Amino acid sequence: MASALKISRLLSRSSFSSISRGGNGYLGATLSKYSTASAVEEPIKPGVEVEHTQLLIDGNFVDAASGKTFPTLDPRTGEVIAHVAEGNSEDVNRAVAAARKAFDEGPWPKMTAYERQRIMLRAADLIEKHNDDIAALETWDNGKTYEQSAQIEIPMLVRLFRYYAGWADKIHGLTIPADGPHHVQTLHEPIGVAGQIIPWNFPLLMFAWKVGPALACGNTIVLKTAEQTPLSALYVAKLLHEAGLPSGVLNVVSGFGPTAGAALASHMDVDKLAFTGSTDTGKAVLELAARSNLKPVTLELGGKSPFIVCEDADIDQAVELAHFALFFNQGQCCCAGSRTFVHERIYDEFVHKAKARAAKRAVGDPFKGGIEQGPQIDSDQFEKILKYIRSGVQNGATLETGGDRLGDKGFYIQPTVFSNVQDDMVIAKEEIFGPVQTILKFKDLREVIQRANNTRYGLAAGIFTKDIDTANTLTRALKVGTVWVNCFDTFDAAIPFGGYKMSGQGREKGEYSLKNYLQVKAVVTPLKNPAWL
Repeated sequence: MASALKISRLLSRSSFSSISRGGNGYLGATLSKYSTASAVEEPIKPGVEVEHTQLLIDGNFVDAASGKTFPTLDPRTGEVIAHVAEGNSEDVNRAVAAARKAFDEGPWPKMTAYERQRIMLRAADLIEKHNDDIAALETWDNGKTYEQSAQIEIPMLVRLFRYYAGWADKIHGLTIPADGPHHVQTLHEPIGVAGQIIPWNFPLLMFAWKVGPALACGNTIVLKTAEQTPLSALYVAKLLHEAGLPSGVLNVVSGFGPTAGAALASHMDVDKLAFTGSTDTGKAVLELAARSNLKPVTLELGGKSPFIVCEDADIDQAVELAHFALFFNQGQCCCAGSRTFVHERIYDEFVHKAKARAAKRAVGDPFKGGIEQGPQIDSDQFEKILKYIRSGVQNGATLETGGDRLGDKGFYIQPTVFSNVQDDMVIAKEEIFGPVQTILKFKDLREVIQRANNTRYGLAAGIFTKDIDTANTLTRALKVGTVWVNCFDTFDAAIPFGGYKMSGQGREKGEYSLKNYLQVKAVVTPLKNPAWL
């Protein structure tokens, strides 16, 4: 993704403001000048047309074999945006056959790495050129704010493609000294046909996290979009073909998990699988892959990340950062700081200010300037979040603010804050994936380490402290894949991302992601004249 500095600049140019301290770029959004907007106003027209609703197979947009379509909805209203081709196992078979032919016979793996790089760079230029249209499509289909899409996420998408384009001609093996008279070398070769399943919360960023390294390594791809957000991936995939990507190299199938997703995960001719989504679905995907051909699988799954506010913290800054860590992207982040642990000496003041900050959060049409929070993705997620809120009240947590829907149209939820949350409450254990902040009290580091680690998840953690020894102690002790110290959600194209425990396996982004799409071959040749050595 874009560097922390670049992100801070992008935020500053929008209605957001960064709260950088000590050179750290925070994705913090203050926006205190805005009051909560009404979610029932007439929605703004997106200003973009839906061009592509068919499946993309072998370089062509085609209908599903069954002829079926499904609606993708505007989360602002619940109304239909477009009807999209509904792929199933037959369509996955067609897409995999095209990807297999493109890998075994086509030019992509045989093309020079430099030429692959040039095509990826041209694609990045085209995405950048169409930034505003892509952003409008992403916001319309997903509900995230247009400012976030246009000024942060699409530039990140461009940065990721340029980053991976830069890797294309720098992938190489090693020469290895052997004990006997042999020349030994390793070859790093593309793994083959990659199946990829992306989620709905960050459709295009997850597209780039998976497609970028796979293409750089010379693989071909069959990608299944989330049924809630199919539109932007089809648009960007078309731009990749305009940039010169050969037919069959990137195929996009829209459809549902139990049909298209299961068919892709279990396909015998798919050589590698990458999945981002819930932990429970990840288990099913892994089982399907194992039952078929033991294809390697990378999984980026759920989280219940602790955000630890130590007693030496600047409370105002900590409140703002904890607010962002949870509420960013409507709370629909796998790494959201969804368990806010606050030291008992500053707990009451923190809760008071966190409540006030959430009450001022600007909620409304994501196409409006100054809006921080749009609607949740769909009715299922909307109802799930409200159910969690009810459970928090029933279990005895204190509802400080929010707790209900906003307006009577679309899937908007009031920013919600709970205090006096206990570890055994459902809202403290399960991934809510919505705008619900849970604030827990702790006494000392030993206690908070034990409690923070007492979860099946291990995706990320945040630490807010002025003490380097405290930061180092917590960084080493927390069982997570990413620790942010005095920052949160600071992403860069080169920084690996992934989880411990049931938050997944493998890493995405950076050099680490390339390993997911390469095979290592050892080549051993005898030396006829070892005396020359």
